[in-house]
Amino acid sequence: MILKGSQRGSGQDLAAHLMRVDDNEHVSLHELRGFDSDDLRGAFKEAEAISRGTNCRQYLFSLSLSPPEGEVVPAEAFESAIDQVEKRLGLEDQPRAIVIHEKEGRRHAHAAWSRIDAQTMTARHLSYFKTRLTGLSRELYLEHGWRLPDGLRNSAERNPSNFTLAEWQQAKRQDIDPRWLKQTLQECWASSDSKRAFVSSLQENGFLLARGDRRGHVVLDHQGEVWSLSRVLDIKAKDVRARLGTGEDLPDVQAAQRMIGERMTPAIRRHVTEARKGFEDRASKLAEYKQEMTTLHRRARTALRDRQRTEWETETRERAARLPKGLRGLWHRLTGKYRTVKKRNETEAQATRDRFAYERQQLIEKQLQQRQVLRERERELRKQQADQLRELRRDIGRFLKLTKYAPDQAPSRQRTRGHGLSLKR
Repeated sequence: MILKGSQRGSGQDLAAHLMRVDDNEHVSLHELRGFDSDDLRGAFKEAEAISRGTNCRQYLFSLSLSPPEGEVVPAEAFESAIDQVEKRLGLEDQPRAIVIHEKEGRRHAHAAWSRIDAQTMTARHLSYFKTRLTGLSRELYLEHGWRLPDGLRNSAERNPSNFTLAEWQQAKRQDIDPRWLKQTLQECWASSDSKRAFVSSLQENGFLLARGDRRGHVVLDHQGEVWSLSRVLDIKAKDVRARLGTGEDLPDVQAAQRMIGERMTPAIRRHVTEARKGFEDRASKLAEYKQEMTTLHRRARTALRDRQRTEWETETRERAARLPKGLRGLWHRLTGKYRTVKKRNETEAQATRDRFAYERQQLIEKQLQQRQVLRERERELRKQQADQLRELRRDIGRFLKLTKYAPDQAPSRQRTRGHGLSLKR
C-alpha cells in the first residue's frame, strides 16, 4: 500500500479532518493508545499540551495508508503495516491513533503519533522517513501479492498526471478535475516542438499562454484561472524557457484575463451553462443513490455493533457466574479448578472476539461490493462527462482563436468571469 507521512502541528485541524463524516461514507476510530482521552480531539490536545514543554512545533507524525483500488484490506493488515512503520521510524511505544475511512467504495487508513517522548521531553527525530516509507511500501505490495505501481518500482516512471495537494485544492475550487488538466497540458507540450506550435495547441484546448509575475510562464483557462506551467508539466522552469523563451512578448496575466472576459460572449456562456447543467443533473441522481446507500450501510453497521455489544455483555455475565466466590471459590483455587475455569473463559472470550471481527469484516466486504456497482456507474458518467468536456473546451479554444491578440494592445473593457465548466467528481 502507498504510505505518505508528514510531520505537523495543528492537532485539532487534523482531528477534524480525520473524523469528517460528510467527506467519507464511513469513519471508524479504530484505536487510541497511550492517551487518557477516549476521543481524537482530546488525544491530540494531550499531545499538544506535552509539546508545550519543548521547542517542537510539529509534535505529530501523520501517516496515510492507501491500498490498491479494488483490494479489501482488513483492519489487522492496517495494524500490521502501522506496527512496521513504528519500528522503521523509531516511534515504538509513542501514543498513537488509528482511523479507518471508507470513501467511494475504497478502504484506507490514517495513523498519527505524538513525537514527544514524555520521559525525556524531546521529540523523536524522524530522519529520512520518506525514503523509509517508500521502501516499506514496496515490501507491503510484495507481501500482499499486489501489482507494484510503476512509480514505486522506479521513481522515474511515476505517473506524470499525479498532482500535489495545492494543485488539487486549486482545481477543486474551480471545479476542474486536476488529472484532466495536467494530462491535457502535458499532451499539448509533448505534441509541440516549438513555441508557436505549443501556443496553438493550448488554444485548441481552451487555454492561453501568458507571462506570470513571479512564476515565469503561466497558462489561463477560459475562466481566467492561472496555472503555473512548470508545475503542471512537472519540469524545471529553465526547461520551459529553453523552448518558449523569456516570455517578454507574451501578455501579462491581467491583459490575458481581460481578453478572455471580452471573448466569452453570451452565446458561448450559454453553451457552457447548458453543458454544466446536464452534468449536474446526471451527477445529482447518482449522489442521491450514494447517500441512500450510505445511510442503509451505516444503519446495518450500527445494528451489528449493538447486537454484538448485547451478546458480549450476556456472555460476560455467564462466564463470571462460573467463577465461585467465598469459601467455595477459595477451594477451587486450592484444587486448581479456578484456573481451569478461568482458562476456559479466556478461550471463549477470544473466540467471541474473533467471531465478532469476522462478522464485521464480512459485512464490510458485502457493502463494498454493493458500493462498487455504484462506483462503476460513477466512472461511466465521469468518462462521458470528460469526453464532452474535452469537446466543449476545444469549441471554446476554436472560438477564442478567431481573434488574434497583440500583446501591446491593452483591451479597454473590464474582465467578466466566465461560467464554470467542470467535471463533477
